[in-house]
Amino acid sequence: MASNEIKNTKTIQSLRGMKDIVNEESALFTYFIENASRIAKNYGFSYIETPLLEETALFKRSVGESSDIVNKEMYQFIDKGENDVCLRPEGTAGVVRHFVEKKLDRAGGNYKWYYYGPMFRYERPQKGRLREFHQFGCEVFGIDSVYEDANIIIMIKEILEFFGIGFTLKLNSLGCVECMPPYKENLIKHLTTFKEQLCEDCNRRILTNPIRVLDCKNENCQLLLNNAPKITDNLCNSCHSDFEKLKEILDFNNISYEVDSNLVRGLDYYNKTAFEFVSNEIGAQSAIAGGGRYDRLVEFLGGKSTSGIGFAIGIERLLELVKMPECNQDVIYIGALDEISINTMIKVANKKRKTTKTLVEYAPRSFGKHFGIAQKLGANIVALIGENELKTNTIYVKNIDTQEIKNLNLEEF
Repeated sequence: MASNEIKNTKTIQSLRGMKDIVNEESALFTYFIENASRIAKNYGFSYIETPLLEETALFKRSVGESSDIVNKEMYQFIDKGENDVCLRPEGTAGVVRHFVEKKLDRAGGNYKWYYYGPMFRYERPQKGRLREFHQFGCEVFGIDSVYEDANIIIMIKEILEFFGIGFTLKLNSLGCVECMPPYKENLIKHLTTFKEQLCEDCNRRILTNPIRVLDCKNENCQLLLNNAPKITDNLCNSCHSDFEKLKEILDFNNISYEVDSNLVRGLDYYNKTAFEFVSNEIGAQSAIAGGGRYDRLVEFLGGKSTSGIGFAIGIERLLELVKMPECNQDVIYIGALDEISINTMIKVANKKRKTTKTLVEYAPRSFGKHFGIAQKLGANIVALIGENELKTNTIYVKNIDTQEIKNLNLEEF
C-alpha cells in the first residue's frame, strides 16, 4: 500500500514566480554580491541583515497604504500568534525599523549600512520580475547634505561600471513639506479636468496620493500627463537650491543625467532627491537601480526626525547584463587508483584546499575514468595516487591545458 502511495504522489515544484539560483546563475549572483559589497565598504558602509518577516504595519506606515505594493502585492497573513505579518516587499523599512528600535535616532551621529537578500511581492511574473526577487541596497542616516545624495549616485555609477553595464541616470526632486502640498493641489486640479479618461488606478490615486499618477504605466494616462504641472517648477527656495547644487556636483564629476519631472518612485516615503538608473538592454522593465531621499521616514515610524537617503538594485534584472570574467585559477581534481590510496588522497586534497579549489573522487578508478570525470567537472589539473605512488611517496600530476606531466614528491605538491 505504501509503495502505491509513493508512486501516485505528485512531484512538488517551485511556486510560480520563485526560482532556484544554481550553477552559472549562482556564480554570477555571488560575483555581483562580493563586488558590490566591496565597493559599498569602500564608501564607508557596513553590512546589516534584517528579518524577512515583519509586522504588516511597518510597510503600511512606511511604503504607504496608497502604494500598489501595500494595496495589491504584499504576502500578508495572520500567524499562529494572531499577529498581522508579511514577507518584506522592500528593504528600506526594515533598516529604518532597526534604527528606531535601537534608539539610534536619539543617539545622534551618522549611520551607513548595506544589505542584500530576498524580497517578496505578489505580482504577475515576467522577465526580470519575480515574486521572490533579490535586492542589493544601501541606507544612510543623519547626513542632511546634497553632497551625500551625489555620493550615493556616484557609488551606484561605480558599481554599474565595474560590471560593464551601460545606463541612463534619471533625476528629479519631489520637494518637501513646504512645496509638495501646493503642488499636489495644482496637480489635482489638472487631473480632474480629464478624470474620466484616466485608468481606475489613477482615479484612486487622485484621492490617496496624486503624484503617484505620474508613475502610471498606462500609455493613455501618460499621454494625458504631457501638460501636467511639474514639481521642478514648484519647488521652494531650499529644494530648488539643493536640486541645482546636486546637478552642479554631477556636472563637475562628468556624470550625465536627464531631469525627468514624472519620476516619483514607487514608494510613498521619498522627498527631495529621487533618481533611477535605467537600461535599454532589458526591455520594458528598464529600471535597474533607484532610490532617493526620505527625510521624514524615521518620524513616520515613531522616531526622532532624522535625514535619510538610500537606494536599491534589482539583482535578477541586473544579472541579465552581467558577464563573468574569464577565470584563470587552477581547479585540481585528485583521485585514487586503488582502495589503499584513498586515505592518502583525501589527506593531500585537504592540504590543497587551503589554497586551491580541489575536487575529489572517493571511489578508486582507472586513469581514463578519472580524466573523464575531471573534464566534466571543469578541472584543469589531474592528480592521481596509486600503489606505485604510495611506495615512492609521489603523486602523478597532469596539466590538461599544457599536457605537461610530472611525478612530484607529496610534500612538494
